Amino acid sequence: MALKSFIEVHPDSHFPLENLPYGVFKPLAGGEPRPGVAIGDYVLDLSAISTAGLFNGPILKNSECFLQPNLNMFLGMGRPAWKEARAMIQKLLSAEDPTLRDNASLREKSLLPMNEVQMLLPAAIGDYTDFFSSMHHAKNCGTIFRGPENPIPANWFHLPIAYHGRASSIVISGTDIIRPRGQGHPIGNSPPYFGPSQKLDFELEMAFVLGPGNELGKPINVNDAADHIFGLVLMNDWSARDIQAWEYVPLGPFLGKSFGTTISPWIVTLDALEPFACDAPKQEPHPLEYLAERKSKNYDIPLEVHIKPAGQKHSSVVTRSNFNHLYWTLTQQLAHHTINGCNLRPGDLFGTGTISGPDPESFGCLLELTWNGQKPLSVNGSVRKFLEDGDEVLFTGCCKGKGYNVGFGTCSGKIVPALL
Repeated sequence: MALKSFIEVHPDSHFPLENLPYGVFKPLAGGEPRPGVAIGDYVLDLSAISTAGLFNGPILKNSECFLQPNLNMFLGMGRPAWKEARAMIQKLLSAEDPTLRDNASLREKSLLPMNEVQMLLPAAIGDYTDFFSSMHHAKNCGTIFRGPENPIPANWFHLPIAYHGRASSIVISGTDIIRPRGQGHPIGNSPPYFGPSQKLDFELEMAFVLGPGNELGKPINVNDAADHIFGLVLMNDWSARDIQAWEYVPLGPFLGKSFGTTISPWIVTLDALEPFACDAPKQEPHPLEYLAERKSKNYDIPLEVHIKPAGQKHSSVVTRSNFNHLYWTLTQQLAHHTINGCNLRPGDLFGTGTISGPDPESFGCLLELTWNGQKPLSVNGSVRKFLEDGDEVLFTGCCKGKGYNVGFGTCSGKIVPALL
């Protein structure tokens, strides 16, 4: 049965009392950035709640973690602090508790309509890593570029492959993406192509935000890794396929990826996602000991990609996928990242890689959906091989509970012309 808040929450809302995702916002009327929690169509200002002394548990009582311009301090405090905060916020927003419900002055200070705030990046992201954890995506890409005989390299089944991305170009949902320029494959004996990317693509991903990190030289055990993961966001790792294809041998993605990565503003915690935990796919061969988990789990998170073609008013669904298609789990990704002693820090971001399912309707990028442009896609009557200027791409993800949702809101971006 769904929990009841004194704030009216629409049954279709992504943000009921069961969710309580964290973000950072700035009131449109003025003021500094501060942490908040989404509830229905409102944002709960955690700095106001903290200043009023309502976080009175043993861990948060004298903490200034919610008086910061980002969530990094709170992220670094770890799961005991996260559980204490969630319990207190859930209590304050419940229909039965009078503390906030009956205090008109504090309600006015601490509850702001979402349409009266600007959402910002939820953390200061020091580092960003992007994994390659979907077997269906790996198989499709390998088939497109190398043929069907041996589409997935042997090492892929032994370790979560990844590359280090560019943290500086991570932007919040709603930010326009400028079409990148770069080099592409030469045709015949001509010099390499140079100009605006002609194969601009989206990538349906999710990403986890790190809580406590680890010391240099001290890996995180795979069975303890969940305590280092605060929660998940939607992520679009925009890709210039032509630039990427020309540059990635021998060292991998660079300019084809680093021009922009979009994330949704609300971090949905692992605690909120726990009711939707499910078994991860069986892994063959069995992982090496440092990747072998006592319990290997994913989450049942239905995902959709919508495209609104340039000049049109309505969007169309082009992909329906699910987080549970991932082969390598979040905890395996984190354990592998640190097995060499690499130190991670609160606020670091880790993308899952494109999340594709087994069917064409569940492919997580245009590279797969159009088979590298060989099978053009119809979107509201417009034909697309890859993204055109003015196209807007929107991701959404929402778990369906019994009488409630746990959702992520949206992750959107519009393509604007390259700078000349």
